[in-house]
Amino acid sequence: MITLTAENFDELVLRAERPVLVEFWADWCPPCRMIAPILEQIEAEYGDRLAVAKLNGDDHPEVVARYGVMGFPTMNLYREGEVVRQIVGAKSKRALLADLAGEF
Repeated sequence: MITLTAENFDELVLRAERPVLVEFWADWCPPCRMIAPILEQIEAEYGDRLAVAKLNGDDHPEVVARYGVMGFPTMNLYREGEVVRQIVGAKSKRALLADLAGEF
């Protein structure tokens, strides 16, 4: 899983050749810890066509503000530099994949 910062976000997400699912998370967020293994599974299964990344929102509030993230976890799917889907809250793997259906 890619670890993002304010410094590498544009290069690794906005200029990426394939879609990127970015989880905005925080250390103090229990639902973020719950969804972490699900995101790792999705990366393992779909990594050939979808990059999975995470950004600590407490460490990089400017990126959180830029994309209007209001709570953690929030997952934004970026394609060609644009947010094409936003998913708020922890979900099961099945629900998350259903939300992402047809996007990558």
